Amino acid sequence: MVANRTPADEYREIAGRFTAVVDGVPDRATWHRRSPVPEWTARDVVGHLVTWFPGFLESGAGIALASGPGVEEDPAAAWRTLDDRVRALLDAPAAAGVTLDNPHIGTMPLPVAIDRFFTTDVFMHTWDLARATGQDETLDPQRCASLLEQLEPLDELLRSSGQFGPRVEVPDDADAQTRMLAFIGRDPY
Repeated sequence: MVANRTPADEYREIAGRFTAVVDGVPDRATWHRRSPVPEWTARDVVGHLVTWFPGFLESGAGIALASGPGVEEDPAAAWRTLDDRVRALLDAPAAAGVTLDNPHIGTMPLPVAIDRFFTTDVFMHTWDLARATGQDETLDPQRCASLLEQLEPLDELLRSSGQFGPRVEVPDDADAQTRMLAFIGRDPY
């Protein structure tokens, strides 16, 4: 997270970019294109975000987000519905006092958990969706460098969890986005 910015600020910026990519999908057929995530289509990228996060919130903080349109019928509407609900949750004054408890990550304030896990996931999957749909896949280089710095010490844990694929080899002098993508198991080339 950028200094002096709240989790809500970070989420709005990162989700705004993801929303722009969602809105840039030109037609229904494009949703069926393969993504850089093995066995996922562009639609599956959105489906992943729309399905895992509500369960994470409910199991860890007892917050049930009302479901929206299904990803199969309308992936853009499914994303926008979740996005609106996450924004409202982060903007609610009461959110600062809520904690999320998870056996793998411990207990932390809800806004921090959203920032650390969901906002980060949205950031990484922006590249996947942009690549799958033929859009600008450029990510913020400072965020890429910061994320890589946070993830590298957790390499063994992340790989053993199945969250990321095998690291892809890239030149040592590759830019931050390329190194971050390679770390999470994406072939940036």
